[in-house]
Formats: sequence, C-alpha cells, structure tokens
Amino acid sequence: MWRCVVAGAFSFVACTTAIPRGTAVDLQPCGPEDDRAAIRCGSLSVPENPDRPDGQQIRLHFAVVPAEQPRPGAAPLFILEGGPGIAASEGGSFFLAEGSEYRRDRDVVLVDQRGTGRSNPLRCPASERLGPLQPLYTVAAVEACRDDLEKIADLTMYSTEIAAGDLDRVRHALGHDQIDIWSLSYGTRLALTYIKRDPARVRSAVLVGFAPLDYRTPLYHAAAAQRVLDLVFYSCQMEPACSARYPDLRREWDGLLERFDGGPIRIGDAGVARGPFTEALRGILTMAAGQRALPRIITRAAAGDFE
Repeated sequence: MWRCVVAGAFSFVACTTAIPRGTAVDLQPCGPEDDRAAIRCGSLSVPENPDRPDGQQIRLHFAVVPAEQPRPGAAPLFILEGGPGIAASEGGSFFLAEGSEYRRDRDVVLVDQRGTGRSNPLRCPASERLGPLQPLYTVAAVEACRDDLEKIADLTMYSTEIAAGDLDRVRHALGHDQIDIWSLSYGTRLALTYIKRDPARVRSAVLVGFAPLDYRTPLYHAAAAQRVLDLVFYSCQMEPACSARYPDLRREWDGLLERFDGGPIRIGDAGVARGPFTEALRGILTMAAGQRALPRIITRAAAGDFE
C-alpha cells in the first residue's frame, strides 16, 4: 500500500510503502531506470549471531514491490528463492511485468537471505568464474574459499534456522501480522523452517520443487537424475517422431559414457572428464525444455560434436 506526501512549494512527492509509524525501515526507490519508484529497497541491521545482539552487525537487504490495487490488511507475499545462494531482490523486475498478477492486491517482499545478494554476501569469485564443464567444488577450492570467508564472517551463523529468524525481523519491521510465502527448491526448506519456527505468522505457503527438511542434499541427486534420464529415453521410444529421429539413443548414451571412461575428452581448449559432463547434463534435466533437448545433445555428442 502506498502513502504519498506532497511537501512545500516545490511539489516534491515522496511515496513509501504503508508501514506502521515508528518502524526503523527507510524504503528508497530502487526500481529500473525508467521507473525508479516502482520498487522500494530497504535494509535492517541485524546481529550476525542472534545470541549476541550487541556483537557484530550485518545489513539485511530486501525489496518491496507494492500492490497495484492495495487491499487493506492483505498479507504480503514473501518470495524465497532457491540455491541456496540466489538473491531474491534481483528478481524484482519480474513482478513489474509478467509477474504483476502476484502483486495485484498485496505487496511482494523479496529478502536477500544473509550471505547472498546485498545481505553481507559470502562469495567465492574463483568458483564463480568456472565454466559449466569445469570441475566444481574441488576440495582445494572449497577450503581456500572457506579460509578467506572466515576472516570476515562467522560461517556458523549463516544457517537456514537463523535465516528464518531474519525473515521474521523483516516481517515485523514492515508491520505485518501474517505473510504468505512462495518458495522454490531450497527456498521450500527455508519456508518449512520458518513455518515450524513461527506457525502463526504464515497465512499460506506455496512450495515448488519441494525439498523436505529431512532431505539429505545431494544424496539423491544421482539416483533422481538417472530416473529422469530413463524416462526421457522411454518417452522418446514411445513417441513415433522422436524414436524415428533418434532410434539408437540409449546405445549412443552408453557409448558416450564409455568414451569418457577412457579419460577426459577434448572439448575446445579443455579436457573434460565424465563427472563435470554428466553433472552439466543433470542440470539440464531439471527443466522440461532441457529434457526435450537431451536426445539431440546426446546424438550430437556421440558423433563427436560437443559444441
């Protein structure tokens, strides 16, 4: 909900999201260049260690996309992104265009989870610069990143449980009794943790790509990927057009893996091993569009075309 104040002879108009008086939140325009006021951003100072409120403080960044036709008392929609690592506030522009229905009559709130986005980000630049077919998270790289980050942060304080407490601080600061939640992948775990922590504060929740609290990531990734792969092969076999175009898909796949078992394959300027290659394909399999593209990818790779 918007509140606007016209000040003095200069006709200066200041608009803010309607939040209770006395709150420490100062929301400033942060939308796209053509409409800076379309999104409002703010931040809260929170203790890095909740048990030490007078200890080191970090800034918790969030964005509010205001309702198009505000409905009094409507619970705002909090967006919990996946990863963990995706900054929710970076998706604000979506709610100004194709996602505008989400904010038809209530605000959308995008909180950068601590350690992500602009909420005291914990980043590993060397790992972020890797290509999709390079080895990910080698022991040496992870240890080096950890050693660097431990110089600036207490890494034990960047857990899902503590992040759930941060969400409630933002809810309280914005003056809402209850919130709705839309969550994706890892965000569903954060949503469940918050619901367990403060059940009375959640009016409703949508969980997409559900990750239960007892799910031991990434224990089941390989088995799940194999099942999807088998289903793609089966679906292609049962679809006349697909089976006619890719009649030897499973044999081509098995032959491709045998080639990788003989050692890394030269792709461009690098030698790519089986692990990074199949992990890249596993990522593709998480999307329907990637599943549809897989037969073509396998057939071209089996013929020696990895581009």
